[in-house]
Amino acid sequence: MYHSVTFGDKNTWDDWRLIPTSRPLFNPPALKERYVDIPGADGLLDLSTIFVNRPIFSNRQGSLEFLVEDQDTPWDIIYSRIANYLHGRHHRAILEDDPGFFYEGRFKLNQWRSNPSFSTITIDYSVGPYKKSVIGTLDDWLWDSFDFEIGIIQDFKNMVVDGTLTIELIGLIQPIVPTFTTSEAMQVTWNGRTFPLPKGFSVIHDIEVREGVNIFTFTGNGTVSLEYRGGSL
Repeated sequence: MYHSVTFGDKNTWDDWRLIPTSRPLFNPPALKERYVDIPGADGLLDLSTIFVNRPIFSNRQGSLEFLVEDQDTPWDIIYSRIANYLHGRHHRAILEDDPGFFYEGRFKLNQWRSNPSFSTITIDYSVGPYKKSVIGTLDDWLWDSFDFEIGIIQDFKNMVVDGTLTIELIGLIQPIVPTFTTSEAMQVTWNGRTFPLPKGFSVIHDIEVREGVNIFTFTGNGTVSLEYRGGSL
């Protein structure tokens, strides 16, 4: 294992022969904090979660440093190849050590440093606060990246509704509004509330998948697909 990183369709080891100077890791996102100093009161009033009653995060920001393995290709050509593919561009990034999730954002080449013994290249990143599941509820399952210890198979594509159908969706920590696609108009009940689902594609912003078990009951006749891709810290 080279603890590689895959940016889009390029792998740091397979395509560029880069070796990380330490195990690659995306820094945790900074908490968006807001405090108000109340005159005559001790401490500060924490308003960080007042609007949505949960922590809100900024992007993950940091850098990844790699050693450049000696190879026949001149260093300037390698540098240009990496720069042309990465610098200033938006990509998905998957860590070899955490293949079930991807990070998404913008990457930049910081610097290339050389000495008589080796060269290093530093890649800066600004990616979203949550890592996202590689496999969503409408995707085909890739067993190579499936974690048999903590992975959860959730296939909610073209489910047949013949009267009623109840499913359990296991949500991750990021609140997500799912989408629905139905072959015929029907209804969905979630969290004690019932909503109409017209034929075709629909989004119900009052339905927000939260961490843990989310129960959906569909009523009607036809097929329904529920699209959800979880996010985790």
